[in-house]
Amino acid sequence: MAGKPLVGVVLGSASDLPLMGGAAEVLDSFRIPHETIISSAHRHPERTIAYAKAASGRGLKVLIAGAGMAAHLAGVLASSTILPVIGVPLASGSSHAANGLDALLSTVQMPTGVPVATVAIGGAKNAAYLALAMLALGDPGLSEKLEAFREVLRLEVEEKSRELFPGT
Repeated sequence: MAGKPLVGVVLGSASDLPLMGGAAEVLDSFRIPHETIISSAHRHPERTIAYAKAASGRGLKVLIAGAGMAAHLAGVLASSTILPVIGVPLASGSSHAANGLDALLSTVQMPTGVPVATVAIGGAKNAAYLALAMLALGDPGLSEKLEAFREVLRLEVEEKSRELFPGT
């Protein structure tokens, strides 16, 4: 997406790209410039910290972090910036017994003063919608687009109800 990025999407590893692609799709659909990088809280903490520390100065407004297993990525980012960080816990393959619950707990259990907003396991699209809501606080045009999107959702519910249960 052209323009100065407003949202940084950080993947814990390349294998997270298919799981996190929904975030970019949502941001693209609202024409919000964003960037995606791979960084690891465990395999390259220096890169992760440097990215978070420089993010605000480069014009980023929100960070979205997707990681599985121990999932400390969002927390490391949040500890290194005052920008809002949205964590997306990811399930780490079909053979992993915890099915993303370990990632969820690692992402949501942050110490007081270093919050990470956390969405559902695999909730990359909702992370992007939350980022949009944060950006809309200072952007009336984006706020209007989000309201219009929510109205479409409401109308779809009513339509489906009438379709399945005539007279409702």
